Amino acid sequence: MPVNDERAQKFLAVDTTALCDVDKTTRVLHSAIRARSARSRIFGPAFTVRCRGDFLGVLQAIESAAPGDVIVVDGGAQEIALGGELFARGALARSLGGIVVDGGYRDMAYVGSCELPLYSRFVTPLSGTSSKLGELQVPVTCGGVTVNPGDLVLADGEGLIVVAPDRIDDLLDGALAIKQAENAVIERLDAGATLSETFTLAEHVAALSRAEPSALRPRGRS
Repeated sequence: MPVNDERAQKFLAVDTTALCDVDKTTRVLHSAIRARSARSRIFGPAFTVRCRGDFLGVLQAIESAAPGDVIVVDGGAQEIALGGELFARGALARSLGGIVVDGGYRDMAYVGSCELPLYSRFVTPLSGTSSKLGELQVPVTCGGVTVNPGDLVLADGEGLIVVAPDRIDDLLDGALAIKQAENAVIERLDAGATLSETFTLAEHVAALSRAEPSALRPRGRS
């Protein structure tokens, strides 16, 4: 699915935390898969790869994916590098949206300043072989969650999430509403209000003490 520029712009106005607040069942990749590059923000459809100890499938994926695609590699969480500087440069040349590897990556002297968003579980100098065909565009497991071809991959400084394409509009709209509410709370806190004054804390605690359903909410402006 081509990435809609309007959706990408909406994501710039929110973050993965707000998206997860909208839907607590959001698929969140394990925090061990960390940004290794200068840029961390990703928004693009997944181009999936499954390989074990061999990086040929990753090379195939980089050369097969469309501009904006995010290469998502199920490397079995093995501490073997399935990419490095050359793959990052190749992905940049093809205008890809990023690389996410549940496995190792190397060449940090270049990757650390690379403008391509690049995530991996490990950093290691030991690379895999290049003699086995990988599986491309199949459902994979990356960071402990299932990623299907075409799922949207979103990332920022908080981490990586995966969203089904038909859910993204509702999630982005909900996240924007959350950020707007948070900004209103921040304004009141900066003006000297306390958390008890900005949230319905006392009422919420009292309701829970009575075993009544309740939700913690920002207070409305007076």
